Amino acid sequence: MEKEPANLLILYATQTGNALDAAERIGREAERRVCAASVRSIDDFDASSLPHEDTVIFVVSTTGQGDTPDSMKSFWKYLLQRNIAKNWLEGVHYAVFGLGDSGYQKYNFVAKKLDRRISDLGATAVVERGLGDDQHPSGYEGALDPWMSSLWNMLYQINPKFFPNGPDFVISDTKLINQPKFQITYHEIDKVDLQSSSAQGLDHVQMQTGRARSMSPGKVSHIKNIPDCFLKMIKNQPLCRAGFGKDVRHFEFEFVSSIIEYGVGDVLEVLPGQDPAAVDAFLQCCNLNPESLITHIALSSNVDIFSALTVTYSTGNVLGVYHVNPIGMESCHRDAEGNDYKVPIKLKTFVELTMDIASASPRRYFFEARMLKRLFRIALLVLSLENGRKDVFWKMILVMSYFATAEHEKERLQYFASPEGRDDLYEYNQKERRTVLEVLEDFPSVQMPFEWLVQLVPPLKTRAFSISSSPSAHPNQVHLTVNVVSWTTPFKRKRTGLCSTWLAGLDPQDGMGVYIPAWFCKGSLPPPPPSIPLVLVGPGTGCAPFRGFVEERAIQDMSGSAAPIMLFFGCRNQENDFLYKDFWLSHAQNSGPLSIARGGGFYVAFSRDQPQKVYVQHKMREQSQRVWNLLVEGASIYVSGSSTKMPSDVMSALEEIISEEAGVSRETAVLQLRRLEKDGRYHVEAWS
Repeated sequence: MEKEPANLLILYATQTGNALDAAERIGREAERRVCAASVRSIDDFDASSLPHEDTVIFVVSTTGQGDTPDSMKSFWKYLLQRNIAKNWLEGVHYAVFGLGDSGYQKYNFVAKKLDRRISDLGATAVVERGLGDDQHPSGYEGALDPWMSSLWNMLYQINPKFFPNGPDFVISDTKLINQPKFQITYHEIDKVDLQSSSAQGLDHVQMQTGRARSMSPGKVSHIKNIPDCFLKMIKNQPLCRAGFGKDVRHFEFEFVSSIIEYGVGDVLEVLPGQDPAAVDAFLQCCNLNPESLITHIALSSNVDIFSALTVTYSTGNVLGVYHVNPIGMESCHRDAEGNDYKVPIKLKTFVELTMDIASASPRRYFFEARMLKRLFRIALLVLSLENGRKDVFWKMILVMSYFATAEHEKERLQYFASPEGRDDLYEYNQKERRTVLEVLEDFPSVQMPFEWLVQLVPPLKTRAFSISSSPSAHPNQVHLTVNVVSWTTPFKRKRTGLCSTWLAGLDPQDGMGVYIPAWFCKGSLPPPPPSIPLVLVGPGTGCAPFRGFVEERAIQDMSGSAAPIMLFFGCRNQENDFLYKDFWLSHAQNSGPLSIARGGGFYVAFSRDQPQKVYVQHKMREQSQRVWNLLVEGASIYVSGSSTKMPSDVMSALEEIISEEAGVSRETAVLQLRRLEKDGRYHVEAWS
């Protein structure tokens, strides 16, 4: 009797999609070794069932200043419960692979603390944790490949059932066949009740957005589908001097659907619009009909194409689906009208609202999957056994024949997908931030079925911004402070941020306007009680949430004296990018929240206005005694801005201030700051 292979559970926690990519890669490599693997988002897994698993692989990213991804927060909270026994995971084997950037202070912090916690609860590590580094010439894959090699060997030593043919046995590419995880059904327009043909304006946008996002595969599990509300831009104001070379905007929006209650320190997520020209180019490049009406069905992530092959077909005016089992050669016909399909949507609308075709870089699997014309062989097998359905499968064969028809393109793709081409692929793809559209244009002979495009093109994700307004000061409105992102790649290609550039291009005076899908969520900066003094550090656009803090405290002053605020702001030049200059100065006068008379203060570091650069940490040291006095009075510290060096430099300045003003050692000062963090009096919101 044959031994049943053991199952491998792979749990990922991702913020941007990289950990998902790595987890899927581990899953594919396991399956190539005939090891059954299940890849799941960590927030789709019940943490209480962890002791019942045999072997679990964790793939986790680190965000911000050592923060866990949103999808992992509940899981991590469960693991930290005090009533969990120390031997809770005894008998469970595990491995951890982390994704991080060694340029940050808390490099791969989430992977490290997860590894320690799982071990403390009694689980046994299969292999030493792997740490992927964005700074490596090949990105995280520079560490992933050797780590996987060790993982397979150690798993085989622990339980040979994982790899019935041994860890070195690998199914060749010509035999490894995956099918798309998603089935797209096409509908004839004269046979479909669109249900929204009479909808106009906002109602139409709401229906289309909700329908497309709900139909999307949602590769990153914490992505929300239905927007909390829709906004309309009423103000688009540049904050920097024209010609300065940097573009920061103040945006004001009003609610045009339901009004959402939010607080200072909250975050607004916006779904960006895509360039219509880029969408049209993508559709043309992929030979897709933008007017096609489609519905989408997700198939099981563990479907084996040898046991089930699903093909959508159209004969005359009838729409249906064939389910073919090549092993038993049984087939059945299901009329489309007999299925509970969702209301169809135009293919172009689906692409616009769910697929990031001109901003995000495709993942490595995108290049590997382009070699899937080998499905042609299976199609021929089925065709020879199902003579009565030649017309159906011939259409599929024609589609598959489009894959890499140019020999030089095929060779280049095969090289990119090989271990030898890993570094060159990283240079070509991630380093240059090539978009899906650009890659497709570089390989014009490759025509990929839409089912595969839906699976492989990165999802169009919302972009998060710190809210820069107080709802008390601006009812029915929400404000943002946004840096319009642009940069040059190593090969001198000009790049711009999708969402910031789109927002900057909107005209509030446009009579038609644009309805913007938006979501509200809590950030890392909880709203402080009015009685708590504040030390705020926010250089550049890091000042955004603190504009809301100051507005809120000014409102609170009207009903009683609120505690003072010390704000440290930084920019390059007083004349070029002094964001919200008049606003800050007005609140620093006449006993305002930032006034010295109240015990607060407003201090600006202009880094380029003198020969020696001056940053916010220098201004903090200059005001050492005043900062210490507020801390003694129970002040909370809030830090917001770039996650490169600024947060650690600010932390170092505070350690120095506490050490000098309190007359204690630097080590004691470090412990006091850690106590502030533990007591909820030290908050950081940082972004890269």
